[in-house]
Amino acid sequence: MTDTRKPSLGVVLSGGGARGAYEVGVLSYIFGDLAKNRVIDIDMVCGTSVGAVNGTFLASTVDDTVAGMVHLEEMWLELELADVLSFGLRQLSGVHRVLLGGGNRPRGIFDARPLARIVGDGVKWKKLQENVMSGRLKALTVSATRVSTGRPVIFTEARDDVEVPAELPSRATMHRSRIGPSHVLASAAIPIVFPPVLIGNALHCDGGLRLNTPTSPAIHLGADKLLVLGVSRPGTPPSGPVRPPGATFLLGKVLNAFLLDHVNADLQELSRINRILRDGVDEFGDGFIDTINRNASARGEPPLRMIESLAIHPSEDIGHLAAEHLETHQVKFGRMLGRTFMRLLDVGGGGDADLASYLMFDGAFARRLIELGRRDARAMKDEIEAFLY
Repeated sequence: MTDTRKPSLGVVLSGGGARGAYEVGVLSYIFGDLAKNRVIDIDMVCGTSVGAVNGTFLASTVDDTVAGMVHLEEMWLELELADVLSFGLRQLSGVHRVLLGGGNRPRGIFDARPLARIVGDGVKWKKLQENVMSGRLKALTVSATRVSTGRPVIFTEARDDVEVPAELPSRATMHRSRIGPSHVLASAAIPIVFPPVLIGNALHCDGGLRLNTPTSPAIHLGADKLLVLGVSRPGTPPSGPVRPPGATFLLGKVLNAFLLDHVNADLQELSRINRILRDGVDEFGDGFIDTINRNASARGEPPLRMIESLAIHPSEDIGHLAAEHLETHQVKFGRMLGRTFMRLLDVGGGGDADLASYLMFDGAFARRLIELGRRDARAMKDEIEAFLY
């Protein structure tokens, strides 16, 4: 019997701090430009870290993504570094608490309140809940990391008829929640940079530490097709001689390892499972998948199915772009950031400014990444349309 059910589309947005402006460019082209001619139905949105910020915004505008993407772009282009990374005497006096712990509240190097205002004011929270309740959107997930256990936690707002598994194979737990600003801020709370966020009775921080590309939640919620947006260029080789690095240069590389290297691994695993299922069908016939799923069900395991995916990555190295931007643009700093902050954004001998690429929430840098995202998506127009339609 032929399956005439419309495939369910999941949009998966990975994390990467200020690199999230690249995602905005891709989203703006697909759900702005392309959607002017033909509506694109989104069934679920799964985001981590800055991908949770962009994803929650997208989920709140699925009834009119064209207008929504205009607003999202404007929000990023209006950013000023000093507004997002607020650092004053209060933060300076608490740096020892960031390093040593203690005190009566969680801390980060920077004050999270400006970011909280941006997230709180930018997303149409009531509209988000309406979109889920009305069925326009099947589910929204926001991934975070529980500080006490180090395990991923996936906060899930879904229609009542959607089954939300309690646990995923990655040992991530899923919780039905009414997603709000605190969940998004927790997902985007890069350790040390921003303070962890209290949700319920537990502290949570950046979801990208363990689940930066949330393909698994989308699949377990029923997605048949995954549009995956990454913020790193796959297989970028080291460039040039590297001088002895400073701590912040190394921190940038550590963040790369935590936040960027999962996308390709997840997609490779998805491709491997698809190949096994196709080979099984070719060898044993159409009943192959049903047979192995009966056995899986008997063991209490979820069923397998073939998942179509399309990944979009930057065509240029964003760490290099950040280094160029620092050299050619006057970034607006607050009074206590200034030259000290410039020294912290260590540009390595290979021309990388990886840490800067995560922290430079600056409208001019965002514009450059948005333009890159739009350009990369436009270059894949035929492939994107064939995938979506």
